[in-house]
Amino acid sequence: QVQVVESGGGSVQSGGSLTLSCVVSGYSGDTYSLGWFRQAPGQAREGVASIDSTGRKAYANSVRGRFTISKDNAKNTLDLRMNSLKPEDTGTYYCARGRYRGPYQPPLASFEYSDWGQGTRVTVSS
Repeated sequence: QVQVVESGGGSVQSGGSLTLSCVVSGYSGDTYSLGWFRQAPGQAREGVASIDSTGRKAYANSVRGRFTISKDNAKNTLDLRMNSLKPEDTGTYYCARGRYRGPYQPPLASFEYSDWGQGTRVTVSS
């Protein structure tokens, strides 16, 4: 059974930085996608960044240049480094594991992901 556990959320002022971490365990197979998603109150869940088993990455336009996704295969961890945070980055951030899409960018659509964590809250104040 796949387990996904996020950590690292918190409160920060606008312009600050946070790093979220996720441990993914209990899966088999060498090909996969891992993603970070967020959901603000009253809004749909949106893809923020993703990375696949080859290291190929994808970012939402709203975070490109500010957020960096990375993974450590030895530790089964996925990180999201968030710089220059804005109030609109506020929300609950979820880590997820999904299918590998081959020679294409890893997906940012939530329906492509099957295993989800419980989420970690990020609040950015102005």
